[in-house]
Amino acid sequence: MRHIISILMENEAGALSRVAGLFSARGYNIESLSVAPTEDPSLSRLTLVTRGSEPIIEQITKQLNKLIDVVKLLDLTEGPHVERELMLIKVKAASGSQREEVKRLVDIFRGHIIDVTDKSYTIELTGDVCKLDAFIATLKGDDILETVRSGITGIARGDKALHI
Repeated sequence: MRHIISILMENEAGALSRVAGLFSARGYNIESLSVAPTEDPSLSRLTLVTRGSEPIIEQITKQLNKLIDVVKLLDLTEGPHVERELMLIKVKAASGSQREEVKRLVDIFRGHIIDVTDKSYTIELTGDVCKLDAFIATLKGDDILETVRSGITGIARGDKALHI
């Protein structure tokens, strides 16, 4: 099962390396990873996505909590949460009909064309993984020039919050 683990950790050199090293040393895979400072510059929030059975996820969270840099940890998958991913995708848009079709798809998926050249569009799209995958599936494979995805980031719904 897929799990989104959100970690509040010290914002210092080597902290991210220690988290990644924990996964590497135990043979666990990180599907996506996103990290940035919080409103408190001494803390960073790291969101990672991994897969595993309940016992494996429990072991991962226990091991992460033992790391000195980890202040607090929350498995977002255990409760209601919001998750989003950002995708930038560059697609061919050379002919008039092709340009109109891409614009129509961007509107349907509530994206934004953020760069235009005479032969391509660069599109910004945010949403859950299924939405981004569906957008890619609607395009012809050879029309896609480049794809960049941020990885999942998320936050718990309601009063539940990851803070000290």
